[in-house]
Amino acid sequence: MPTVLIIDDNAAIAVALEVLFSLHDIDALRAASPEEGLALLEKRCGAIDLVIQDMNFTADTTSGEEGVALFRAIRKRHPDLPVILLTAWTHLDAAVDLVKAGAADYLAKPWDDQRLLATVTNLIELGQANRALAQRMRSDLRMRRDLERHDLRGMVWQDPATERVIHLACQVAKSDVPVLISGPNGAGKERVAEIIQANSAVREGPFVVLNCGALPAELIEAELFGADAGAYTGASRAREGKFEAADGGTLFLDEIGNLPLAGQMKLLRVLETGRFERLGSNRERQVRVRVVSATNADLQAMIRAGTFREDLFYRLNVIELTLPPLAGRPLDILPLATHFLDGRKTLDAGAQAALQAHAWPGNVRELKNVMARACLLAGGDVIKASDLGLPAAAAPLAAPDAEPDREAIAQALRRAHGVVAQAAAELGLSRQALYRRMERLGIAR
Repeated sequence: MPTVLIIDDNAAIAVALEVLFSLHDIDALRAASPEEGLALLEKRCGAIDLVIQDMNFTADTTSGEEGVALFRAIRKRHPDLPVILLTAWTHLDAAVDLVKAGAADYLAKPWDDQRLLATVTNLIELGQANRALAQRMRSDLRMRRDLERHDLRGMVWQDPATERVIHLACQVAKSDVPVLISGPNGAGKERVAEIIQANSAVREGPFVVLNCGALPAELIEAELFGADAGAYTGASRAREGKFEAADGGTLFLDEIGNLPLAGQMKLLRVLETGRFERLGSNRERQVRVRVVSATNADLQAMIRAGTFREDLFYRLNVIELTLPPLAGRPLDILPLATHFLDGRKTLDAGAQAALQAHAWPGNVRELKNVMARACLLAGGDVIKASDLGLPAAAAPLAAPDAEPDREAIAQALRRAHGVVAQAAAELGLSRQALYRRMERLGIAR
């Protein structure tokens, strides 16, 4: 619950404000003097969202100098804390000067309840949004500094969604637990697996890749575990499997959902014991391999359908990293496009806009191919939108002034973590207009 500190020597005014705020789910603290108010601010540092202060505290004093001194003391100690001034007409000029110096607003006595509530609610929501943004910025800065100490295998990104995945990959790399990377085809899951390998205890070992979706089901087990001569038709000599090749390093199993059930059972045993047998052999072999797997499939749905073992899923999914599609991390698009051009050509404004407007169903892989084609087709050193070969952006489905429906409002509130002012700005509405729509649609704050 948001908290307001009322600094006023008039008990009747303080009680009236307390009652008004309590009716609107706002907690209120009272202080009868500037000294008591400053002491409460120090004691409850961080828990007070806003201050409402009087301008005079000594009997028969109407100059407003005490209010000026109190405001300056609050601003010096808590520069970001919003302050509303309660003022009489006799010191209106002083209040105006303080607003110019950073006070949030001033209200004349007697005040209008609705205006006061609107001002307080707006300032509290804005403050909460600013604090959340500042916290995210501090967190992102710490994350970026931490990433500078890791080997990122040339990964190119700018979007915070990508950065969070990379940061988590670097964190889990230090352990030897299995990791499952989920995300659509072409999003860059193998590069994330490389980052895990490069920052792990087995970084000096081999990094072996097997795409389980690129082989017939009958050959996957031989690829994984190897085969003795004569184990299957065409096996004229013994062959080493991927587990043996990855001994002392990392085995990346892409499209793990394509592994047949028999191979799933053997993979589970290797993960639990480190031991396996080649096809056609009775001799057990021991390996030490870090397994990182990836999928674009819904493994939970496959478990329900009986095509993927639940025990293997939980063994592979000790840590799950979810890499969003390229459209879900739009700030990555232009840095990646520039990286793929490798200084050979540049993008004009129209080409940049076209790249950002495209949906990228093929993700990073599609972007790489588009840039390679544009480099070949562009007549000069500058790539234009027409050189990209992308379809024209579709027209918007709704008019810009269309009223957002219940689902659009709910999604905006979720993205804004419940901050109405932030959701209203995203929807192109005033805060009051959004409140009216929420009330009409029965959406709780």
